[in-house]
Amino acid sequence: MSVPKLSPSGPWKMTVYDQEHFQGKRAEFTASCQNIVECGLDNIRSLKVECGAWVGYEHSSFCGQQFVLEKGDYPRFEAYGGSNSYRIERMLSFRPICCANHKEARMTIYELENMTGRQFELSDDYPSLQAMGWLNNQVGSMNIQSGAFVCYQYPGYRGQQYIVESDCRGGEYKSFREFGSQAQTPQIQSIRRIQH
Repeated sequence: MSVPKLSPSGPWKMTVYDQEHFQGKRAEFTASCQNIVECGLDNIRSLKVECGAWVGYEHSSFCGQQFVLEKGDYPRFEAYGGSNSYRIERMLSFRPICCANHKEARMTIYELENMTGRQFELSDDYPSLQAMGWLNNQVGSMNIQSGAFVCYQYPGYRGQQYIVESDCRGGEYKSFREFGSQAQTPQIQSIRRIQH
């Protein structure tokens, strides 16, 4: 996955802690962290997002399961780990999402890879793609014209998360394999805009 180039500081700020409920060692970040271990922490067990939206990764170097981190307090891992199909117990890398603009977010999803097949434009949140008329549960490719979205494997914003942005590769995701390093299937059943 290509990670957008970011300036060393911007409208992002996050404080992470190695213990639950904002205890233990802490570190503040205003830019990407490729490996939290290199910053003196073995894991992140709670965090506060003070500014901007972020994407966290299960492994170092922006690999593994993704999860979106929007402004707010996350006192325990379960608060940001989400309801995934398998339990994630660590976050070792993270980066700001540079293009999260909730109000102007727009994307087109395609049934097949390489932007082919049936298509549908989205500019809102969809807890169930099937309820809006997308009859199968697969998205083969997508083009993000503006903003950033989090796509979920199951309806109701559940399951594995894939964060997609207009800045990555020009916003084109020609195959479901480009959605994230854990993408094993083109199954996406709900999508929502990421708030900055």
